[in-house]
Amino acid sequence: MTVLTTERLILRDWTDDPADLARIYDIYSRSEITRWLGMAPGLPLTDPAQAAERLRLWRDRHAADRGRYGTWAIEVRDSGLVAGTVLLKPLPGRDETRRTSDIEAGWHLHPDSRGHGYATEAARAVVAREFAAGTPEIYAVVSPGNEPSMAVCRRLGMAHVGQRTDWYGGELLETFVLAAPDT
Repeated sequence: MTVLTTERLILRDWTDDPADLARIYDIYSRSEITRWLGMAPGLPLTDPAQAAERLRLWRDRHAADRGRYGTWAIEVRDSGLVAGTVLLKPLPGRDETRRTSDIEAGWHLHPDSRGHGYATEAARAVVAREFAAGTPEIYAVVSPGNEPSMAVCRRLGMAHVGQRTDWYGGELLETFVLAAPDT
């Protein structure tokens, strides 16, 4: 199901289609991606069958959200290539069992899709939609040293507010925030 579209991208649900599962595995089995995902359990993927488990985890996480939050595929309109993932969700607290009221935008791109502005374009779309829903500010949290993701935050106009340990089990993360535009 298509969630949003932009000039160049289709943001849609990941599916259990073999091509989607193969791309999930290709993205989340790469240490150059998963090393920035901190204490994420089950990563990197080590067996292609784990892609279906990852998809199930995402679906379960967002089942009650009625499409407002999710972990979505970023598909390039012209080629049909899935460039990566964009996500929008409540940040998990220090105990990781409860959602906070802080909303996170995030992205994970396959190395073959970096440098084209896809992360910025996809994140800008989900952030705009969330602001339209009334959320006053949106966060991005980035592992220290992940300069490409921090650059996306800056391109989105997010302000760096330092390192914080409020979420993801107390992991130290570079924190960026963007306030909703005045209407």
